[in-house]
Amino acid sequence: MASDKSFVRIVSASLIGTTIEWYDFFLYTSAAALVFNKLFFPNTDPLTGTLLAFLTYAIGFLARPIGGLVFGHFGDKIGRKQLLVVSLLLMGGSTFAMGLLPTYAAIGVGAPILLTLLRLIQGFALGGEWGGAVLIVSEHGDDKRRGFWASWPQCGAPGGNLLATAVLAVLAAVQTDEAFMSYGWRIPFLLSGVLVVIGLWIRLTVTESPVFLAAQAKAAEREEKHVPVVEVFRGHWRRVLIAIGARMAENVSYYVITAFILVYVTTGLGMAKGVGLNAVLVGSAVHFVSIPLWGALSDRIGRRPVYLIGAVSMAVWSFAFFALLDTKSPATIILAATVGLVLHGAMYGPQAAFFAEQFPTHVRYTGMSVGSQLSSIAAGAVAPLIAVALFREYKSTIPVSLYVVTMCVITTIAVLAARESKGESLGERAGSTAREPVPSAS
Repeated sequence: MASDKSFVRIVSASLIGTTIEWYDFFLYTSAAALVFNKLFFPNTDPLTGTLLAFLTYAIGFLARPIGGLVFGHFGDKIGRKQLLVVSLLLMGGSTFAMGLLPTYAAIGVGAPILLTLLRLIQGFALGGEWGGAVLIVSEHGDDKRRGFWASWPQCGAPGGNLLATAVLAVLAAVQTDEAFMSYGWRIPFLLSGVLVVIGLWIRLTVTESPVFLAAQAKAAEREEKHVPVVEVFRGHWRRVLIAIGARMAENVSYYVITAFILVYVTTGLGMAKGVGLNAVLVGSAVHFVSIPLWGALSDRIGRRPVYLIGAVSMAVWSFAFFALLDTKSPATIILAATVGLVLHGAMYGPQAAFFAEQFPTHVRYTGMSVGSQLSSIAAGAVAPLIAVALFREYKSTIPVSLYVVTMCVITTIAVLAARESKGESLGERAGSTAREPVPSAS
């Protein structure tokens, strides 16, 4: 393990970098629900415009597996650190460019086309970010506390969402609706340029993963040549399927709680957009704190038990969540989002260590990235779309809750199919190239 001072810097660099990248990604999510449906798809009714805005949001997810494949392949070949710098530049640059985009009123159909192109670049960058950020911490740390330390990069998701929602909430509070729709929405996107400079400065100070360097040295000694992408699908596809299944409930529930809530509160309940933004803001702050606690608990009782607590609890909460929203009480809506995100943390907290422990070093970046990002297409990409479509069709949130429950069942099955990996060494199989059997449920 790296020295305490060095390791804290590595964790900080990973957390700050992922926070910036998720800020960029979630900024689009919030804007899709509040702004883009009017500025880029204006010739439709409100719910249809929101569906079209979320469709461009979903397109970004299609690029994430491609980013996972490309970044994972080169991350397993040349190292984790260099790829993290590239992902940050791509994400920050595309988000900054969104803040400069002309709207539909200015250039017509070219506006949503340019928006979609930049969203694809965002998705590509984020697809490569997660695996590297998690591994740079996991492979520097010790085996006994990996769940806790590897959960800190996971905090980048609520951290980024917190930052994005906070900026939008402040702008919504200090500006009129006309000013916000005219130019105010651009400010958070342009701020991304400043954040990227800060993130790059921090990330360039970290050292490469010692576990990766050891595996690379052994492969060089044996003159081994491998193609990580091929090896993952040929020898570790069962583990990839487990990762995909394990992320389904985590991904879907998160976007229902943080993205669909903005649509439901404004369009379904007729309340001000600030109510939904404040609920996500408070919930994200508590979520940020809860993730490392769940990660630490997984170091004590195991990855699978904690993950299962999250999946089962989320299935139950999916009904209570909407019942609380329907009270139209701002305080109760905050409670609904906060509890939901805490339960989500039980899946998200141990996930980084859990997935890292499923793959050997020479294909770990690729395996984790491919598994997590493929699930993003089947889960996160379509979650807001499906939720909005179900609500529009049935005029009820019960079908949305049943949708979440179905994903929770899939995740439960996947986690039960995985082996318990708490405390395993990430380096002991560093030089292995053999195919591995499917893990037992023991």
